[in-house]
Amino acid sequence: MHRRLIAPGALAAASLLLAIPASAADYRPGAPGIGDPYYPYYGNGGYDVSHYDIRLTYRPQTDELAGTTTLLATTTQNLSRFDLDFLLDVSEVRVNGAKAAFTTSGQHELEITPAGPLPKGTAITVVVRYSGVPSTKSAYGFSTWHRTPDGAVAADEPESAWWWFPSNDHPLDKATYDVSVAVPQGTQAISNGTLQSTVSGPGSTRYNWRSDKPQATYLTTLAIGRFDITTGKTADGVPVVNAYSKDLGADDGAARASVERTGEIVDWLTGCFGPYPFSSVGGYVPDTTTGYALETQTRVYYSPRQFAGGSNTSVVVHELAHQWFGDDVSLKGWKDIWINEGFARYAQWLWSEHEGEGTAQELADYVYASHPADDAFWTVAPGDPGPDNQFDIAVYDRGALAVQALRNAIGDDAFFAVLKGWPKKHAYGNASVADFQAYAEKVSGKPLADLFDTWLFRPAKPAARAAVLAQRATAPVRPKSWKSIEATNDVHGG
Repeated sequence: MHRRLIAPGALAAASLLLAIPASAADYRPGAPGIGDPYYPYYGNGGYDVSHYDIRLTYRPQTDELAGTTTLLATTTQNLSRFDLDFLLDVSEVRVNGAKAAFTTSGQHELEITPAGPLPKGTAITVVVRYSGVPSTKSAYGFSTWHRTPDGAVAADEPESAWWWFPSNDHPLDKATYDVSVAVPQGTQAISNGTLQSTVSGPGSTRYNWRSDKPQATYLTTLAIGRFDITTGKTADGVPVVNAYSKDLGADDGAARASVERTGEIVDWLTGCFGPYPFSSVGGYVPDTTTGYALETQTRVYYSPRQFAGGSNTSVVVHELAHQWFGDDVSLKGWKDIWINEGFARYAQWLWSEHEGEGTAQELADYVYASHPADDAFWTVAPGDPGPDNQFDIAVYDRGALAVQALRNAIGDDAFFAVLKGWPKKHAYGNASVADFQAYAEKVSGKPLADLFDTWLFRPAKPAARAAVLAQRATAPVRPKSWKSIEATNDVHGG
């Protein structure tokens, strides 16, 4: 170690510099993106949100929404200004009580300049007042606000917040939520977490929901309409709240026969992944024309189309598995989507085993044999698929093959220890594919770099010997569960 001698005069000068506050030149704008290469302008730099208080009034007939969102945050740099991701029309912004200047830029940036610069480590309260008609707004040529005959739904991935509340819209910045929505009498507002209260006034009812565990912005949902709501509890006492549009028609019975098994499925998944991580669970089926389902935290969104062919518990298993893999432990970057989808798909394979409709190994054999070596399926790398292939079927099926290969390589004892330990180790946080590999190596005591590279990153079909699949003299038979699993292939598609 080399020591540098400093004269007393120099020490005095240094002390004086430390006493002088940072000059205006030391403050800079927060980045208009959090740094995700898949989506460069999603999220923002310069601050970290701890809580959102969203207070809204909504008129279903006209799709008019008005509200105030209050964000509690802490600056992570010396800030001259910062951005929020938002699309509606803003009338006022305050930062720590003082009015702030604001403007818009890009596709969805709300630029806020506080009355004075904000030093790093400052606790800030940001209040945004706004209004608008969400269905008239779009960014990048699309909208994630879905009108229904009796209201609207906000549920989409990787973004949905911009249409109803200003946010730091990236999974890296998770926060707790209070969502309060006033709607006309006879209409209900459903969101995440637990219903704290309902307050009726002249011609309207206000629904107050709370999510008390960290939650990603895209996992925050809002459904407004006329619903039939059912309640219950899991074996461990977790409240179950399900909701069904009163206009589901022929899909109503199949939807209920599937979603009403939520408590049973959560109890079973607890045996696979460990204790359920949140204070409530459930799902809702609104009267939408979309085709996908989404693991919105504690309150899963299901399209009626998921049940157009009859009941399907497999899709319920998929979305509930995300409560551990994707919601409790969220991805660090969107390239880590395998952490979400590979394990949610594999949960469907485990459910197939549980139901006696084909083992995970039989499903792996069938998927592997179904895609010849020249199939484009093998060119998608689930460990980093790129934004255009983020929800490609290979992320799901090849991703699940990788999970089965891991199970075969380390044995069931270590494998299920990994499945249960992972959500506990990274509870309510974020993690990457590299983090998962390191954790699996630590638990199993085995080097796994080649296995992960083979299954998640190489753009080629693994050789049969690398596949560690069952040795069969004939082509594998399609497992009985395959039809219901295949029906969920567009689970995150349009």
